[in-house]
Amino acid sequence: MALEFLRWELMLLEERVRAQERRIERRVLRDTQNPFDLPHEEFIFMFRISPELAFDVINAIRPLLQGKRSSGLSPEVQFLVTVHFYAQGSYQRGLGGNSILNISQPSVCRSISSVTNAINQRLLRRWVKFPMTAVERQKGREKFEAAPQPFEGTLGAIDCTHINILAPVVHEEAYVNHHGNHSLNVQAIVDPDLKILNINARYPGARNDSYIWSTSAVRRGMEFHYNNGERRTWLIGDAGYPLEPWLMTPLPHYQEGTRQFEYTKNLCKARNVVERFFGVFKSVWRCLSYQRVLMYAPNKAGRIVNACATQHNMRIHYNLPIPEEELAGEQNGQNIHENIEIPNIDQQGGPRAVAKRIQRHILDQFDHLRDGEEED
Repeated sequence: MALEFLRWELMLLEERVRAQERRIERRVLRDTQNPFDLPHEEFIFMFRISPELAFDVINAIRPLLQGKRSSGLSPEVQFLVTVHFYAQGSYQRGLGGNSILNISQPSVCRSISSVTNAINQRLLRRWVKFPMTAVERQKGREKFEAAPQPFEGTLGAIDCTHINILAPVVHEEAYVNHHGNHSLNVQAIVDPDLKILNINARYPGARNDSYIWSTSAVRRGMEFHYNNGERRTWLIGDAGYPLEPWLMTPLPHYQEGTRQFEYTKNLCKARNVVERFFGVFKSVWRCLSYQRVLMYAPNKAGRIVNACATQHNMRIHYNLPIPEEELAGEQNGQNIHENIEIPNIDQQGGPRAVAKRIQRHILDQFDHLRDGEEED
């Protein structure tokens, strides 16, 4: 009996020794490999960001990543592991075994949590900002007026997209979207440069777009500016949103050649930037792709979406290329307009009546433009 016990103890000891040897070997490999030594294009392909952008982010969040142990992971490794996960959407174990990074799966998990929280805390509000001052809003309108597909008075284009997540334990049914998947319904507002003006990743997949908009801080801000005398300033959305003085929507089912048709055509062309944005967003940060599932609770998944949005705007600031060739089929992989719940906006009074008058004024402008073309 004693011999069997000693044999068992010896096996456990040998296993601990082998585990310690693997940790030492992994650390040696990690210390001898420096991802920043990769060629510039290879680094961008692997991490979707440039080394310069990476250093700026690391320096901004370094105080939140410094560990107490001298043998702990450096902020550089923690950040690169996390952004590599955002870019590739791989499982944590396979990611940790990467020949460049060489860290354990628990370390990958801790790194993703720490870096994601740090980006949300230190960088999100700095890099994702909705224009609130008069100067910022004027610049936003001018940007849409000068866009390839202009729509006068527009600050941004709004829409929602689904990000698939693991079925949560609490209120699981609230996260089942109309495709039958568990997801977050993420609202985004973007400008013609695909820069994110606002991101809202707090709502479950069963919530429709109009409900998320009705509770949005941006809606309250747009209403505030309107009530304080700002006119001819709005967002543009699809038919899933209610018509409001600060939100213009299409007029469907009108024949070609009518002013309503021209208005809707121009609005939809201008609003296409948000569809294009979702394609770019999910092709760059593949952890958000329709083919992937974020294996996290809704709150953590929402913070990952926010972190990717922050990195997206930083990529634009650093003039990193947009992978246009990867856009095909990335927007949910399905028809995003099917099964949209259109709100019963015909019963709304007040703001809707004002919005109808604004819409008619825009339609009158299309009449004037058409009359001018005929005179020429």
